[in-house]
Amino acid sequence: MRLRTPAARFPAAASLVAGLVLTGCTTTQPRPAAAPDEVIKAATGRLTDACLTRQGLTPPRPGQSPPPADEQQRVSGALFGTGPAELSVTLPTGHVVRAHTDGCLAAAQQRLYGDQPRWFRTSVIVNNLEPEADRTHRSLAEVRDRHRAEIADWRRLRAHALAAATTLLDTPPPTGDPRP
Repeated sequence: MRLRTPAARFPAAASLVAGLVLTGCTTTQPRPAAAPDEVIKAATGRLTDACLTRQGLTPPRPGQSPPPADEQQRVSGALFGTGPAELSVTLPTGHVVRAHTDGCLAAAQQRLYGDQPRWFRTSVIVNNLEPEADRTHRSLAEVRDRHRAEIADWRRLRAHALAAATTLLDTPPPTGDPRP
């Protein structure tokens, strides 16, 4: 007398069941794509944290109690730069926006965007189109048309940053080396 188990009758089904048991009944699902802003923000955070750590400073964390004032000042200087700002854009609204080219944030922007001064200028202009429209009594469409070149530049630089950020986040640093 020959016993026939369900597995013997359906070898393909038995293989599938065995495979599911061995893999814990999971299948690999592609992770949802993160929003481009979130990818760039995460990469910027990784780069600035590594930069601060290389300087012997502790990167600030949400919910963490603030360090002493002198430590906060050192972290701020290392993160945002010190001395007079090297970059400056005067907007049609009359406001002047300045930034440093030194500091961990500037280094992260240089690495991601490929041209930190150009990114600074372009992003400040593009991020202030609505106030310009209000100030000049023009429609937003007119102001956007007037800044076509800056908008195109912003898109190119942002695409570069997204590609660089994705590569950075997909490639962990070598063991023992905190540099991303």
